[in-house]
Amino acid sequence: MNIQQRPSNRVRAGMHLHKMSKSRIFQICGIMASVFMILLIIFYWDDVGTAHLYLHTAISKIQVMHLPTMTNLTHDQSNSKRTIEVRMPSSEADIQNDLELTYVENTNRYQGEGKSHEMEPTFNAISVPSLEKFQSFNLGINAAKTKSELEWIQNERKQKIKDVCTDSSIMFSGKNRNFEDIPNKDLDHLIVDDRHGIIYCYVPKVACTNWKRIMILLSASLLKQGTPYHDPLEIPRDLVHNSSSHFTFNKFWKRYGKFSKHLMKIKLKKYTKFLFVRDPFVRLISAFRSKFGVKNADFYNRFAIPMLQLYANYSDPPPSVNEAFSAGIKPTFINFIQYLLDPRTEKDMPFNEHWRQIYRLCHPCQINYDFIGKLESLDEDSSYLLKLLNVEKLVQFPPSLRNRTVNSWEEDWFSKIPLAWRKKLYELYKPDFVFFGYPKPANLLFD
Repeated sequence: MNIQQRPSNRVRAGMHLHKMSKSRIFQICGIMASVFMILLIIFYWDDVGTAHLYLHTAISKIQVMHLPTMTNLTHDQSNSKRTIEVRMPSSEADIQNDLELTYVENTNRYQGEGKSHEMEPTFNAISVPSLEKFQSFNLGINAAKTKSELEWIQNERKQKIKDVCTDSSIMFSGKNRNFEDIPNKDLDHLIVDDRHGIIYCYVPKVACTNWKRIMILLSASLLKQGTPYHDPLEIPRDLVHNSSSHFTFNKFWKRYGKFSKHLMKIKLKKYTKFLFVRDPFVRLISAFRSKFGVKNADFYNRFAIPMLQLYANYSDPPPSVNEAFSAGIKPTFINFIQYLLDPRTEKDMPFNEHWRQIYRLCHPCQINYDFIGKLESLDEDSSYLLKLLNVEKLVQFPPSLRNRTVNSWEEDWFSKIPLAWRKKLYELYKPDFVFFGYPKPANLLFD
């Protein structure tokens, strides 16, 4: 009788499968709920952001920073303020495990005017305040300009960009497109530091090596014997220019897929954005000197050989840069300008980053930069920027004397370039001249 009352093996197997099926259904429901929550956060981010719901892109939890006091907060200033911190999934496969809500209680207080006041909330990287809201600081006794003068210069540079973007008489490719329409591959010069809420658009031949070093140091994206670098000059040059050393907008697609552009816009709104620029013609001289005036096997094979074949009557140039330099064969500055003006050049591929126009690298009409530095005032601008970013105690901008092409060389270098070519070259780089306030080089464009 007992044997008959026991479930058969088939029945027990059916019951086990039924339990597994229920468990599987619960797992699927959990995953779908997590996906729904993330989609909800993504699509309503701008509204939630006013309540300080923050996004981090780093896989590990980012350390909360203490930044200067912010004002004009829209949410309730109660005695127990909380900040919600959200970390996005590092991969879609782990989506159900990667949503974290961390509440950071603010209990710090400061003394002022004889009373105890509650401090503003502790903000993490994505809520870095605008530069105008940073506390005052001492520029140092050797500063050439006062803080007010430097602020005025920055306002002038930013206003100039706005004026050009709204001036319908100034037209160039890509000026009126939306940020969403910029291809991801054209956003690879925007380096992101999530730890400090900074975005840097690097421009080759404008002190970008040292600024990349600073971004590596601040973001701790590279380690030396298991610890982050503390001296930017200790970071090897080959690692500085290795794309794997930096987290750029171009890499968002692999991590976030179709949500990447929306997350970029969030960071552009929240983070402090800067770039450094340079006189366009002087930048071309610097690019030519560093890539064709010295031995560079990569640039010789990719660019010098075609220049020699097309413009220097060398049907069969030496196959290696060592042989070419030994024979005294290398492209001239005239050949380089011919290459830039040749309409066939960009039919094959876009300009190399070392001579591509700055507006094509950094998209100033689509990105509202908070700070525009110039190579002509590099030391002063760099010192001021680091103070504005509140990181001057963490890093100092290193001195750079390498390949310092100066403006006074411009006339000598262009003296053998035909006048008609100079005028065409100016038209090619005119947006950079007008965007960044560089005067039209009249001495080069008129007899």
